[in-house]
Amino acid sequence: MKIIDYMERYGYEQLTFCSDPASGLRAMVAIHDTTLGPALGGARMFPYPDEEAAITDVLRLARAMTYKAAAAGLNLGGGKAVIWGDPAKDKSEALFRAFGRYLEALGGRYITTEDVGTTTRDMEWISAETAHVTGLPVPLGGSGDPSPATAMGVWRGMKACAAAVWGADSLKGRHVALMGLGKVGAALARHLHGDGARLTVADVNPAALKAAASLGASVVSPQDITSVECDIFAPCALGAVLNDDTIPRLKCRVVAGAANNQLAEERHGDALAQRGILYAPDYVLNGGGLINLSFEPEALKSTGVVTGYNAEAARAKVEGIYGTIERIIALAREGGIPTAQAADKLVEARLASARRVRRLYLE
Repeated sequence: MKIIDYMERYGYEQLTFCSDPASGLRAMVAIHDTTLGPALGGARMFPYPDEEAAITDVLRLARAMTYKAAAAGLNLGGGKAVIWGDPAKDKSEALFRAFGRYLEALGGRYITTEDVGTTTRDMEWISAETAHVTGLPVPLGGSGDPSPATAMGVWRGMKACAAAVWGADSLKGRHVALMGLGKVGAALARHLHGDGARLTVADVNPAALKAAASLGASVVSPQDITSVECDIFAPCALGAVLNDDTIPRLKCRVVAGAANNQLAEERHGDALAQRGILYAPDYVLNGGGLINLSFEPEALKSTGVVTGYNAEAARAKVEGIYGTIERIIALAREGGIPTAQAADKLVEARLASARRVRRLYLE
């Protein structure tokens, strides 16, 4: 890919490469847009097949974080980091501390947190070198693992979709096909079970499937989950699951899940609308974790008011995802456009307004 051309096309500010041979660190930090405040986004550790795959992932994820923060009404920008390595065997304190030193050099323009392949323990190691980290354990003043908040936000947004399609937001008796039972997917499954939904699940992890079976879930293969006849399809694994191959196979009225970048291409939002399937834009629906992290002191610095983490206030803000999804659905219906486009319009209007005041965030 032509990196600079891609960055110019989609409005990126910065892409930083980080290398520390002594610890084995190979990482990239992408800052997409700091119009609203410092970029906040997770550090993903993944064994990418090659450098181009890692660059593509970090750039796409960073841009999604800008939209996620703006849609949630946060004073934060979008960024992401990827650490190129196997989280099962390549982790060390030295590696994460080296990564922390690179973050410190960015001067607060990017704040990191956990993501796929990283944990609160890893954030502790990073915090030894920089204050620009969130998602620390509660005893250290943080909010801990953000995945429960993400799951709650998805659940709330899913209920808003149910109200729009069936006239009531209860999920009792609704059949949900859930793809991916990681930290967020498993927590979402528990919310849905508590709501009385019927579950069909798919994952590659036998332990996760066993836990879901205890909730009465039926199990199918990851290859078959997109073909399950259901009310709601909930993609909660990796991205690009909504594509030319899977969309024709869907047998649902709603797509609402936690995965990032679910649409393989922008046109796939149109394809879902053409099939009469209501799509809850992923960066809005899965914003609960980011919202929760935004209530930690390091993120609150961008507001000019620094206080301790307030779990009650964070939860109330996460529950507001319900109303945001309602507004997007209304905007889509009024304009006769897909919900993916409606969400983008909402975000881009906020960013355009803020750009009249400032462009780059500098601590």
